[in-house]
Amino acid sequence: MTTENLPVLAILGGTGDLGTGLARRWAQAGYRVIIGSRTLEKAEAATADLREVMAERGIGDVEVEAMENLAAAEAADIVTLTVPFSHQASTLEYVKPALQGKILIDVTVPLVPPKVARVQLPEGGSAGQIAQTILGEEVAVVSAFQNVAAHHLQEGKGLDCDVLVCGNKKDARAEVITLVEAAGMKGYHAGMIYNAAAAEALTSVLITINKQYSCHAGIKISGLGDA
Repeated sequence: MTTENLPVLAILGGTGDLGTGLARRWAQAGYRVIIGSRTLEKAEAATADLREVMAERGIGDVEVEAMENLAAAEAADIVTLTVPFSHQASTLEYVKPALQGKILIDVTVPLVPPKVARVQLPEGGSAGQIAQTILGEEVAVVSAFQNVAAHHLQEGKGLDCDVLVCGNKKDARAEVITLVEAAGMKGYHAGMIYNAAAAEALTSVLITINKQYSCHAGIKISGLGDA
């Protein structure tokens, strides 16, 4: 796939470490990336900071721009949601018309502060399932990236981390796995959207491990050989 044929990517709520980390990696891989936020000013500030960091690393020729969340969703082919769980539903309701017929990558983890090291899945089963319910079947919701430390995404080197990719449409999962690989990781088909509960729950387990061992742990899938 040539750079000209790559899908346009938007990251809603993309001003934090996770969103800008994904933006940097995808932009470096040749994608046009839109950082979205509730306010254009906040998106512009994050984009300016990202450009500065990339320039310091000798990466200057990239397509990164700022938009308000709805405009970003409208302009993109594939949309990623990186907002806190408390803002997931309201953000999705707001941009729902712009997502029809598209892929939404849901990175939401249903953490309940202050006890974020405790698994507390929502009544809807998982954040991924909630997103699919809100958006309807015309949107291909794919759950991914919950177990990747934002700290590592901000680094310039490759990532020794695997990504579980869940969603009801296999073709949509495959497209997201391509984006996982573009970001420097390996992605694996992990089943339908209800399996997102496992990846989301693992986040609290990893938070516990990080506190215990003062690290930024991820996950690795073993036993696949050359698959």
